[in-house]
Amino acid sequence: MSQTLAAVTGSLSSVGYGLAAIGPGVGIGIIFGNGTQALARQPEAAGLIRANQILGFAFCEALALIGLVMPFVYK
Repeated sequence: MSQTLAAVTGSLSSVGYGLAAIGPGVGIGIIFGNGTQALARQPEAAGLIRANQILGFAFCEALALIGLVMPFVYK
């Protein structure tokens, strides 16, 4: 006699994307947290720090978008 306590239905792609979104989220938090500290320590370098923050943010966001697209590619 077998009893099923819970059944998994639907696509696991959404679970995979949810897990894949953790990395870029942490990365973006680290980028802007450290950028804020750098701006507090050296306000005269604000332009360079901000440019590096935007570049790092773009790379992290690109990873999140790739993670969003991959479940559709490998379906």
